[in-house]
Amino acid sequence: MAKNGVSEGDSNMAAKAMELKRELQKMVKAIVDADDVDLETTDRALQMLRDLKELKLKKSMSLKLRSGYNDQETVYGTAPEEFRCPLSKEIMRDPVIVANGQTYDRPFIQKWLNSGNRTCPRTQQVLTHTILTPNQLIREMIQQWCKNHGITLSESLQSEEGLMGADRDHFLSLLGKMSSTLQNQKEAAKELRQLTKRIPSFRALFGESVNAIPQLLSPLSQSKCFSEVHPDLQEDVITTLLNLSIHDNNKKLVAETPKVIPLLMDALRSGTIETRSNAAAALFTLSAVDSNKSFIGKSGALKPLVDLLDEGHPLAMKDVASAIFNICIIHDNKARAVGDGAVKVILKKITSRIHVDELLSILAMLSTNQKAVEEMGELGGVSCLLSLMRETSCDRNKENCVAILYTICFSDRSKWSEMREEEKTYGTLSQLAKNGTSRAKRKASGILERLDRAVNLTHTA
Repeated sequence: MAKNGVSEGDSNMAAKAMELKRELQKMVKAIVDADDVDLETTDRALQMLRDLKELKLKKSMSLKLRSGYNDQETVYGTAPEEFRCPLSKEIMRDPVIVANGQTYDRPFIQKWLNSGNRTCPRTQQVLTHTILTPNQLIREMIQQWCKNHGITLSESLQSEEGLMGADRDHFLSLLGKMSSTLQNQKEAAKELRQLTKRIPSFRALFGESVNAIPQLLSPLSQSKCFSEVHPDLQEDVITTLLNLSIHDNNKKLVAETPKVIPLLMDALRSGTIETRSNAAAALFTLSAVDSNKSFIGKSGALKPLVDLLDEGHPLAMKDVASAIFNICIIHDNKARAVGDGAVKVILKKITSRIHVDELLSILAMLSTNQKAVEEMGELGGVSCLLSLMRETSCDRNKENCVAILYTICFSDRSKWSEMREEEKTYGTLSQLAKNGTSRAKRKASGILERLDRAVNLTHTA
């Protein structure tokens, strides 16, 4: 029978603690007095220290429980590390395993994934999928530990998980409507466009199911002709694709979904100007990934982009130019762009002084392709570039102009006389060799040296 408020369990713990202390004193003295360190004795001493700590914690909990106060925060501090979520640092209520085998508390890892992340927060590995598998072993271990320590875990996080579940249900409902009546399709597409624009977690939801993007595209892919689809529905679906592709973790998924690139190409050809502009912007965003650049180029997307550039609608020009530039970073795509008429279209726009900065950058990139250089010479590129160099105050544009002229100079001797005449009349190259950027000076000096050498050789002959 316990007396004076002290339980029989407390008496036993106190006696055991005293016995451990006496044994520990002897062991520490033996370790200190020994000439060499006995590892076995040291290990036993460390284990006794751990046992003493555990007894102290149990005694503390016993006193607090009897006084009607359960300080769970104190007990949480003793929880094994593997029971804690790496994100929240709290004991896990619903432990789940991600694709690379790491365990997290479901609400916290789900929030991470819904924000558009496709990596493991602990290891930074890219996850092959976002399926969460319950970790029953850890769950049972946590439940047993909590039972042994008199802890009841709070359910306060369930509401957050429930909200996310409601979002997911709504998302699936909207996708289901994309195969319904035209009115339902239009309403669902408009809402998906708005949600994916405002809420990153809705963009991430498309990565959780292989069927989500095909369901989104179903009104477009099931129609015999893209132009027959209602214009508002076209625009909302294509713009939703653009919103999805903003997240880096979605770029490969979107581009590699079989019908995406062909439908974006259809949109470039026959959508409203808003739809065409957003299709170009989607291709630009997707082409941030090198493998996508190659895939988009091979798919034939450069031709409709060049055609849209040629049309010259102000709303689409910047997005189209950005997409062409990004895609043509890959060497093979430069030849495709040249074959699709990019040089002629770009020179025409530059001559008209339309979007000179962006288009001159593309032309400079294409000038590493021999056929592009030949076309520039045939289409009056030299006079166009020389006149632009005289007019512009932009160092970057001057640098691009002279870099292209340098390539033409070293590949087409028939253009030397035109460059000499320019130099004789305006001194354009000499001025740049003196006052340009370091790259512009180098290129301008290279052209002048080549022209002078050719003149000297002619006089000698």
